[in-house]
Amino acid sequence: MSKNITFKTMILAMIVPMIGYGQAKSENQLPKDLRINQIQVLGTHNSYAEPVDPNLLDYVSKIIDKSKTTVFDSMDKEQLEFFKEYHPNDISFKESLKYDHPSFDIQLDNGLRSLELDVYYDSTGNRYTNPAGYQYLKSMGVKDLSNHNTTGLDKPGFKVLHMADVDFRSKYPTLKLALQSIKDWSDKNSDHIPLFIMIEAKDMNWPLFENATQVLKYDELAFDLLDKEIVDVIGRDKLITPDDLRGDYSSLKQAIENNNWPLVSQSRGKMIFMLLPSTGGANQKESVYVKNRPNLEGRIMFVQSKESDSYGCFLLLDNAIVRQEDIKKYVLKGYLVRTRSDIDTYEAKVNDYTRAKAAFSSGAQVISTDFFSKDYNPYQSGYFVEMPGELKQVRINPVNYKK
Repeated sequence: MSKNITFKTMILAMIVPMIGYGQAKSENQLPKDLRINQIQVLGTHNSYAEPVDPNLLDYVSKIIDKSKTTVFDSMDKEQLEFFKEYHPNDISFKESLKYDHPSFDIQLDNGLRSLELDVYYDSTGNRYTNPAGYQYLKSMGVKDLSNHNTTGLDKPGFKVLHMADVDFRSKYPTLKLALQSIKDWSDKNSDHIPLFIMIEAKDMNWPLFENATQVLKYDELAFDLLDKEIVDVIGRDKLITPDDLRGDYSSLKQAIENNNWPLVSQSRGKMIFMLLPSTGGANQKESVYVKNRPNLEGRIMFVQSKESDSYGCFLLLDNAIVRQEDIKKYVLKGYLVRTRSDIDTYEAKVNDYTRAKAAFSSGAQVISTDFFSKDYNPYQSGYFVEMPGELKQVRINPVNYKK
């Protein structure tokens, strides 16, 4: 496969007023009949992120930014429209990665109730221990490279990082470390409203270096192991799964049409895992995760889908400005929707809350930001996103909950 084709595939992947029903002033005042699809929570995008080494970022950015025109010219109309919807702003590759997040416990203590993990499958171990980006810079005599935490990377299993060989610095190098951190916080705060955990199954690499890491595709076995690891670390009793939603209904569609999502009061201390089964959610083809499972029978995660999918419950509609009415429509139909309040750091750079306002008013249940605190905004523009209302961690959904 040519570098241009692979590049194209990867690039495809790359103060709000209170509205509606009166908001509770404490979690204990939430309505007793409120269901988990009738709330909104705020979370972080790429929640594990540590900054890319400046030397590596400078080198890679020049290559990528120079190649953009060629890549765009090679896209067909549908691909270009998809890319522009999910990456609507003209911003450099370097600036698109200009964010950093503290540890999970700090994020959760600050009221965030959604985290996102990019997960790579490593069947042998050591696949991500010695990134090609650092190998190249070292061969060029660069010595002052940022520390790369390799804890657990020598063992087989799932690894957490953004981009192999480039953006690989992670506060939690392995999925087990990330999940255990979330579990520890949850156990200490056992009455929390449910956490929405996004898992993006990364299955591609950008061949920017001669000895680029060979990223493994997810097959059915890999997804089985991924489900098992979540259960082993978190515990089945702390999970809300597709089987729980379906209950006594014959299908997931029937369950969401009848608003069979669990009550918030019954879901405290639990977690919902939401899977993007391929890089960036760009591959809309049916994933092996759903093979012979029209209702995700036995699966642990809800999976990114389309309305036409038999297993459809969770939709990714990141551009809340463009998709405002679509999101409202799907939320009213019972779907879970994730959208973003800022994309590629543009809103933080120019201090623009238009997308954040659109995200909250859309009714999307999960809203992701790279800037939940002005202390973590490197632009120092004052931009940060917080939950509207008096509660930091949750609010009643303005679109689909009526008293």
